[in-house]
Amino acid sequence: MTLAAAGALALAAALDRTLSEPPARLHPVAWLGRGVAALDARLPDAPAVGVGFAAVLPVAFAALLAAPVAAAGVISPAPAFAAAAASLVLFACSSHRMLLAVARDVIDLADRDLDAARRELRALAGRDATELSADHVRSAAVESAAENLADGLIAPLLGFVAGAAVGAVAGLPPAGGLAVAAGAAAWVKGVNTLDSMLGYRDRRAGRAPARLDDAVMWLPARATALLILAAGGGRAATESASGLRRTRSAARVPDSPNSGWPMGSLAAVLGVRLAKPETYTLLPAEELPTASEARTGVEVVSRAGWLGIGVAGVSLAL
Repeated sequence: MTLAAAGALALAAALDRTLSEPPARLHPVAWLGRGVAALDARLPDAPAVGVGFAAVLPVAFAALLAAPVAAAGVISPAPAFAAAAASLVLFACSSHRMLLAVARDVIDLADRDLDAARRELRALAGRDATELSADHVRSAAVESAAENLADGLIAPLLGFVAGAAVGAVAGLPPAGGLAVAAGAAAWVKGVNTLDSMLGYRDRRAGRAPARLDDAVMWLPARATALLILAAGGGRAATESASGLRRTRSAARVPDSPNSGWPMGSLAAVLGVRLAKPETYTLLPAEELPTASEARTGVEVVSRAGWLGIGVAGVSLAL
């Protein structure tokens, strides 16, 4: 592929490390969320509406964010300008540092101020936390850190790498390949955002976005599980084939075809039970995570994220 794409990825990772998230008023994903909410309020809750959302909105979002990258290539023939624009798109469409910071805060608060931990958890997990114990709050933080690694970082990274590969195979100039890569990352983020807003069982308009997200996240979820197992490879729970075997067993428990993979891999690495009350329990023979185990889990997720960035960067540079 191209060194320009690898450079764009490196700059996006540096921006995430330095700035964490773009300001809300400038965040394209926040713009998409407001647009989806406005349309959802005006249109009927019908399957056809959901199909329209799934078919049109992620593509429109991808085109909107790819356009500045393509324009940068027109303005300057040097790929550095387009690479900088692509890095901003990837930065906006992925998240690593902020999600880990929120998970750490929830874990730290769980034993000091449980009500505050429950409130903070809402930024990570879409569940009613009002009755959760400190143990279950920690479990939710660990689960969310693992699942959000797949949704928030690995999926957009894979989209970016796949787009860059398509550009290279098509023989596009560097700026054109960067525009395709940025658009692919934005499309993946658009699909994830639609699912997070509409993909609930009681929403008829959410069925198509949810099924599309299931298909898009199939590979990222399993890649994330492998990254977590690799990042936690020094722990006893992952020796030989044990970690993968326990991950595969845990992954079958949730209704989602994908979310159990990153969560199950982290449960296997830590040797703990992860549970959403009255919904699922992963590795039920183990205990819920202690504060120390939960903190270790977040650090494993952090290492897995950096490992994923490294693998993606090497893939782009080859």
